[in-house]
Amino acid sequence: MATFTRAQLEATRDAVLPDILPDGPLRLLFVGINPGLWTTAAQAPFARPGNRFWPALAAAGLTCHLVDASGGLSPVDRADLLGRGIGFTNIAPRTTARADELTREELRAGGEALRSLVRTRRPAVVAVLGVTAYRTAFGVAVKQGRQDEPFEGSVLWVLGNPSGLNAHETVASLAATYGAAAREAGVLPESAAV
Repeated sequence: MATFTRAQLEATRDAVLPDILPDGPLRLLFVGINPGLWTTAAQAPFARPGNRFWPALAAAGLTCHLVDASGGLSPVDRADLLGRGIGFTNIAPRTTARADELTREELRAGGEALRSLVRTRRPAVVAVLGVTAYRTAFGVAVKQGRQDEPFEGSVLWVLGNPSGLNAHETVASLAATYGAAAREAGVLPESAAV
């Protein structure tokens, strides 16, 4: 596991983390709320130690081992994810220590940018990881899970955020829902039930 000093982490505040998207077809787009300090320092999604994203992906069978993104994605892990059509972005691009530092305006503007990205790249499935952030960004009431209405032509799943601050989820519950979205996107076989 990588480590960063407090100064290194603080230096990432307000920076923008680039999206990680495959050159070829985008099948499953994971959408975080915004990058945290550790994520931007590592230049990898959901990189903070203790975040349940990577354990949930391993439990769902989306990775063949537990990915340690705390110091960045290894070239092998990055190539595997991108080669399978899995990409990563955020609703709001600005790095903060906590998502509650974002303004409603930032989330709304990020929502419009996400719409544009989805129209351009046309992923099979968009998986937004944060119910409250989705509601704020798009001004609509949703429940967790697969949504009936498409999102700019893609199937939309609004799922639990993997942050340790989200007490409503466990690795197992996240693995179940992330796996269901991945099966619909065709990046996980139907037989790979959690």
